[in-house]
Amino acid sequence: MLTRDAGNTDLPFERLRYALRALREEIFQFRFGYPLDIVPEAGPRESLHYYLYSEKLSWSVMSLDPEGVPRARGRLMGLVYKPAFIAWWGLVNLGHFLRHHDEASKEIFLTQVKWLEANAVLRADGAVVWPNRFDCLQGATLLKAPWISAYDQGMVMSALVRGYRITAQPHLLQLVQGATKVFGLDVQDAGVRISVGSRTLYTELPGAPAPGILDGFMTSLLGLYDVWMQTGDSEVRHLFTMGVEGLKYMLPRWDYRNKWSWYGSHAYLCPPPYHYLNRALLTVLLRLTSEPSLGKYAENWDPVRLTALGRMEIFFGFVLTKNACRIRHKTWSQSRTDVRMMAACNPKTPIRQLDQSTN
Repeated sequence: MLTRDAGNTDLPFERLRYALRALREEIFQFRFGYPLDIVPEAGPRESLHYYLYSEKLSWSVMSLDPEGVPRARGRLMGLVYKPAFIAWWGLVNLGHFLRHHDEASKEIFLTQVKWLEANAVLRADGAVVWPNRFDCLQGATLLKAPWISAYDQGMVMSALVRGYRITAQPHLLQLVQGATKVFGLDVQDAGVRISVGSRTLYTELPGAPAPGILDGFMTSLLGLYDVWMQTGDSEVRHLFTMGVEGLKYMLPRWDYRNKWSWYGSHAYLCPPPYHYLNRALLTVLLRLTSEPSLGKYAENWDPVRLTALGRMEIFFGFVLTKNACRIRHKTWSQSRTDVRMMAACNPKTPIRQLDQSTN
């Protein structure tokens, strides 16, 4: 599953290359805009549309394997298969097909569905998961392979539900029904659920502090909604409803002065792509749930409302908090080798350890 990247971040040149790319993207390419469209046709049981779509996304971190399946490239993880990235690539191409009626895009989508079907893992407890088979260091949180994520589960469920609607293959429906089981399990029990008081959240990074990453949480809710719409399963509806209640409760923690959104647990202000994604997902969930509090935050986070002074505040706030985060975790000194050594030296069996039985 893990494919080594040709680059080596242990080399000073590679670290400098990543640093210069970050400087370009975060300073010189900082824009109050992002090419992401909300799709009103998405949601009903018969719809093939996904909730978000774009024809102008950058796929700069992507490298296709010989079968046409994307791998994501990261400084500390190398070139890896990321289930959510594969599902998203498929859904974007399904969107191309629905708009332009080109069979090539449909085939790209079905290629991703086949990969996701083939790489599903059936656990002994009956849960179906798509594990990340690489070690990952996010801030102070070390995720030791194999680890699962609500984000991956949600994005994959949305892709496979649409794959089922096209192919009518019963196995795809069985997979997404099994995929919902980890949402009923706490992180300590190899699930993705965390509790804040009496509220429920689904975490993108198991083991990271609450409330976690907002867009990953909301993406998982859309996956649950898709499975509920397809199956009518009351337990899946309950999981979705509990997640929405948790979202409503925790939104103030992700809010920056009624203007912008935080990334993770106040790690830093969101860069524009993540902020626009957060706002778009809130708008989608508002339509699906009619919860007015979601609409309030979506309206407050509209960059159109920002004055020139407000835009300066967001830009400098992002630059300061992002680099403060880097200083706090000394990210410039981290390498892929360091992450592998940290994972290898961890004597504990990860709480996300899979009980693997591959389909």
